[in-house]
Amino acid sequence: MEDKKAEFSLDSPRQKGQARRPLAERMRPRHIEEVLGQSHILGEGCLLPNLIKENRVSNLILAGPPGSGKTTLASVIAAEGNCKLLKVNAVTSNAAELRDTLKLVRYYGSENCFLFVDELHRFNKAQQDLLLPDVESGDVRMIGATTHNPRYYIIDPLLSRCQLISLEAIPPDCIETALESALNDSERGLGSRSCTASKGTIKQIALLAEGDLRKGYNFIETIIEALPQESEITEEHIAGFCRERSIRYDRDEEEHYNTASAFIKSMRGNDPDAAIYWLAKMLAGGEDPRFIARRLVIFASEDVGLADSRALLIADATFRACETIGLPECEFNLAHATLFLATCPKSNSATMAMAKAKQAIKDSPVQSVPTSIQDRHGRNKNHRDNEEESYLYSHDYPENISGQHYLEKPLDLYHAKNSGAESTVAERLAKWEILKKKNVFNS
Repeated sequence: MEDKKAEFSLDSPRQKGQARRPLAERMRPRHIEEVLGQSHILGEGCLLPNLIKENRVSNLILAGPPGSGKTTLASVIAAEGNCKLLKVNAVTSNAAELRDTLKLVRYYGSENCFLFVDELHRFNKAQQDLLLPDVESGDVRMIGATTHNPRYYIIDPLLSRCQLISLEAIPPDCIETALESALNDSERGLGSRSCTASKGTIKQIALLAEGDLRKGYNFIETIIEALPQESEITEEHIAGFCRERSIRYDRDEEEHYNTASAFIKSMRGNDPDAAIYWLAKMLAGGEDPRFIARRLVIFASEDVGLADSRALLIADATFRACETIGLPECEFNLAHATLFLATCPKSNSATMAMAKAKQAIKDSPVQSVPTSIQDRHGRNKNHRDNEEESYLYSHDYPENISGQHYLEKPLDLYHAKNSGAESTVAERLAKWEILKKKNVFNS
C-alpha cells in the first residue's frame, strides 16, 4: 500500500521527471493536518477528518471560491486513504473521455480509487447524467469541485447523492503562514533562493491574495524569480508587481450576480458608501455599464417608486448616457444615479400593488369591464348609449372626483406609504375616500 501511495505522491520520481511545476502545486498539502483555513469542516470536533483517515468518505461536492483548497482537499482525501485519484476536468473533457475514465475507476474499484471532477458545473446535464448510475450504485466514489453554487449548476439527482461541503476563502493569517513556509522550504518551496521578507511584507501579500492561496503563491514566486539570490522582498517590489492586480469577477457567472445583488441591496438599504463601492467593483471587473444602468432603471420603480418619481427619470437618463457616451466617462453618470437612488426615500408600493393585482387575476374570475366605463367610440357605440348606467366624467365634478366605481367588485391593492413624496399621496387618497363615502359628488 505504501508503494501505491508513493506512486501517486506529488513528489514521486514520476512526477519529478515532469516540467517544473508552479509553487502552488509544489506546496500542496499531503496530509490532512497540513490543510489550512478550513477549520469549520476540518477543525477539532468535526467528523470529516475521521471519515478521511478511515477511508470512509463517500461522494462529495466541494464548493468554494478559487484558491480555497478544493483540489488540495481531494488529493489529501485520496492520499490518506491510500487511494488513486483519477482526474477529469469538465472544461476540457467530453462524454467519451468521461465514459473511459469511469470505466477505469470501476476497474480499480471504489475502495481503492476516487474520481475527481474539477469544474463540475461546466458539465452539461447530459454529462452529469452519465455520472448518476455509477455514483448511485457505489461503483464510483466521486469528488466534484466547483466555484459556483451547486444548487444552481448541479442537477438535483446528482446533488442528492453527494454530500455538499462548502469551503471558505483562506483567512489572511493562514495565507501568511503558507507564504512563510514556502519562503523557507528548500525542498518544495523557494528556500534555495535564500530570499527574505518582513512580517509586514508577507502580510501585505496575504491581503492582496484576497483569500486565494494560489494567488498568494503566484505573487511571491514571481517576485522572487525576478530578484537576485539572497534579496529582500520590499513593499516597492509588491507595489510594482501588483499594481494592476486582477479582480475576481466573472461576467455572467456567480460573482457577477453576487456583486450585482450586493449593489442593489446596498441602495435599498440606504447605504451610499456600499453602493458606490460595489459599483466600482463591477466596473473594475469589466462589467457592461448598460447592465448596471438597466438595474438602476428597474430599481427606480421597484424600490423608490412613488416616494420620489424623479428616480425613474434619472435612471432612464443614465441608461441613455451609457449608450451614447460609454466608458470611461459614463462612470460619472452611473455614480450620480447610484448615489441619488441610494439616498432617496424608498417605497415598494407600486411593486406590491402590481403583485396583488396579478394574484387577484390568478386566483379569481377575471372581472368584466363595467358597462359605464366601456369604450363608447367603438363598433358597439349605439348599444352602449342605450345602457342605463352612464359614465361620469370626473372633470365635471369638484376636485375631479365623481365617486363612480371602476371595478365590478372593489379590490384593495394599492397602499400608499408614508415615505418621501408618497406621504402626500397617502393624505390625498385618504381625503378622497372620505369624500367618496359621503357621496358628496354623486349625481
